[in-house]
Amino acid sequence: MARPETKLVPLPATNFVPERDVAKKPILETRNLGIDFGGLAAVDGLDLAVSPTEIAGLIGPNGAGKTTVFNLLTAVYKPSRGTILFDGRDTAGMNSVQLNKAGIARTFQNIRLFDSLSVLDNVKLGLHNSFRYGMFTGILRLPGYWRKERQANERAAELLSIFSMEGLADHRAGSLPYGAQRRLEIIRALATEPKLLLLDEPAAGMNPSETAELMENIVKVRDTFQIAVLLIEHEMSLVMGICEGICVLNFGKTIAKGTPSQIQNNPQVVEAYLGRRKQDGGDAQSN
Repeated sequence: MARPETKLVPLPATNFVPERDVAKKPILETRNLGIDFGGLAAVDGLDLAVSPTEIAGLIGPNGAGKTTVFNLLTAVYKPSRGTILFDGRDTAGMNSVQLNKAGIARTFQNIRLFDSLSVLDNVKLGLHNSFRYGMFTGILRLPGYWRKERQANERAAELLSIFSMEGLADHRAGSLPYGAQRRLEIIRALATEPKLLLLDEPAAGMNPSETAELMENIVKVRDTFQIAVLLIEHEMSLVMGICEGICVLNFGKTIAKGTPSQIQNNPQVVEAYLGRRKQDGGDAQSN
């Protein structure tokens, strides 16, 4: 179903956010962010803003630096320069665990589930930010342990119901079809109660019907939890169908920002994906 395009308005440092959130501070903002590997700038001068309820896209050809950006945002890598602000707070010095507790959750290109555990237990592992009990309470199975376990089971089942997966709660995670495993990974990330959900190629390996369902589910997640979503994706029907603001990288540098229609009609973006065409109108040349 076609959605009306969101109007973007500028912020300082050449950033853009949806008009509805212009009075709010971005949940995520990067300023001149960069990282070098052996003298090569994998990401260079990235200025990016994501508003508190935005679905944003980070796209670009293979090797553009997209996953490297996610690794910077989640403290897998430390930046060589620049600043990352999450909910107005400089994240310098924070590790991945601290960032998750602060409200950043992510999925990965390659699914990372505990295959031998049940679907329910995989979700419960994501509840560590909200359900805790002491070591002795757990070892001795005191009443507090059983109370927390009951609450965690109920919350996990509630989260599974978002994607209509509650009936699979007792199944082994590794036995699920590929698309269901992707959904389970998103649910587990949601269990950490994020303010910002980072999705790294969530539609990878999905067929068109699964991708269409995923699009609806991502919008449902944003609307239900009132959180921001930043996704990396090569499936352009998904990106153009649900993203409000899009940032395009090529060789670690930003080459375009804007709405889906602006990005689709940007000559630099077309060239980055398809190659420069000969002046005489011949076949595209590879970059």
